[in-house]
Amino acid sequence: MRAVVQRVKRAQVTVNGEIMGKIDRGLLVFIGVAHTDTEADANYLADKVTRLRVFEDDNGKMNLATGDVGGQILVVSQFALFGDVRRGKRPSFDEAAPPQRARELYEHFVQRIHAMGLHCETGRFQEMMQVDLVNDGPVTILIDSAKTF
Repeated sequence: MRAVVQRVKRAQVTVNGEIMGKIDRGLLVFIGVAHTDTEADANYLADKVTRLRVFEDDNGKMNLATGDVGGQILVVSQFALFGDVRRGKRPSFDEAAPPQRARELYEHFVQRIHAMGLHCETGRFQEMMQVDLVNDGPVTILIDSAKTF
C-alpha cells in the first residue's frame, strides 16, 4: 500500500457537490492499494500514519503526532498512486489491486484508524472526487508498505 500524507490546516472531499468528509487541522491521506497487499500492509500503514510525528511541539520541532494535537484524519482512496509511467506517457495501473480487494483493504485501514481513537473521515470509494485542502507547511510524506518488509 502507498500513502501520500499531507499535513493540513483543513481539507474536504466532495462527490457531485456533496461533502463526503471534512476535517480541520490534521492529515489528508491518499491511499493506493497494490494487488499484492494484505491486511499486514494496511495495519503497518495505519500505525505509521497515526504515529507520524509531523506536528510542531512547543520548541517548533516536528515531534507530535495527530492525536497529540487533537488532529483529525481524512482518507481518500486513490488507485492512481500505482500509476506507472516508466514506459511511456500514459499510466499503467497493472500494479493496482482489483476494486473489491482494494475496497476491503481501504476499509480495513480506516477501521484501524478509528480503533486507535482518532477522528477519521473518508471520501467515497471508486467515485470521482474533488479534494480541497490547505496544506500546512507544506509537509507531504510518502509511505510505501512494500519498502519496509
